[in-house]
Amino acid sequence: MNMKQLGIATFNLYNFNKPGLPIYTDTNGWSDDEYQLKVRWTAHQIQLQRPDVFGFQELWHADALLEALADSGVAGDYDLLAPPDATGGHIVCAALVRKGLLEGAPEWIADFPAGFVLRSSGDDPQTPAVEVNIDGFSRPVLHFTIRPRDDQSPVHVFVCHLKSKAPTRLDKEDWYKADKATYSKHATALGSAVATIRRTAEAAALRFHLTEMMKGNDTPVIVLGDLNDGQHSNTLNIVTEQPRYLMGDARGGGDVALYTAQTLQEFRDTRDVYYTHVHQGMRESLDHILVSREFYDHSTDRIWLFDGMTVNNDHLNFDDHKADGTNDHGIIRAVFKYKPAS
Repeated sequence: MNMKQLGIATFNLYNFNKPGLPIYTDTNGWSDDEYQLKVRWTAHQIQLQRPDVFGFQELWHADALLEALADSGVAGDYDLLAPPDATGGHIVCAALVRKGLLEGAPEWIADFPAGFVLRSSGDDPQTPAVEVNIDGFSRPVLHFTIRPRDDQSPVHVFVCHLKSKAPTRLDKEDWYKADKATYSKHATALGSAVATIRRTAEAAALRFHLTEMMKGNDTPVIVLGDLNDGQHSNTLNIVTEQPRYLMGDARGGGDVALYTAQTLQEFRDTRDVYYTHVHQGMRESLDHILVSREFYDHSTDRIWLFDGMTVNNDHLNFDDHKADGTNDHGIIRAVFKYKPAS
């Protein structure tokens, strides 16, 4: 296979489970009618986007995605990557990969890397000690390899869903219940802090894994998914390592850096209207496609040239996703052309 164009997309499915199965505290889940709406709308998005790699988050049941794929009319074009235990009891990351692209078997990374430590006694006398004891991802990271061209190295793809900004529930914790009068008024702030610490730890663990893979070599990498934070957030800065975006005829490219499709598109657009989520009227960019220097226009090691990004987010203007069958995130698609740096 020697592809001249590579399309990558990411899609948060908004709790895609079979009807009648519980979703979090909702014991009834989707009704049959609501489920059929979700299947049809998801199928339409698959048929409309038709990327070569489609990463998914918030999949509960693999059969739900299989139904949508069958309804899309393009099932024969794709291999579905979903873990064997995607039977409705918990959330997983999944993917569709164009047939012939996949190399080897996918894996779901649940544990943080061996040797990963978040601990410090303080870097000056005024700084108290800190220690974070988290040893795994809230949602296992899907990792697989594709080979778009026989004459180039395989590309490592990571589909991620980091901890959300929603405050972690603390009311069931023993320390909270022991002094509810004190803690109840601080539940939002403390819960938000816990969620942020968890997401930050997950971002750092992912970066640890990526650096081990990318350092000192030319391994092409794509990271995509719902990272639950903005383009310039600390979360994204940890994952990307904040590379410098070059201008004019400058050439370079960071060894372990990741470049955001959002920034690459901003350099080409006269307006920035990129958002993938709406919360209390605030538009945010939580979903991302990040690429290594092999996909960066100004890189001396460029293999693939960025050819544009689209965001399907019109459905976010309507709040009742159950009634519409829609999801609550925008769908991002980025395209790259095969054009190695001369």
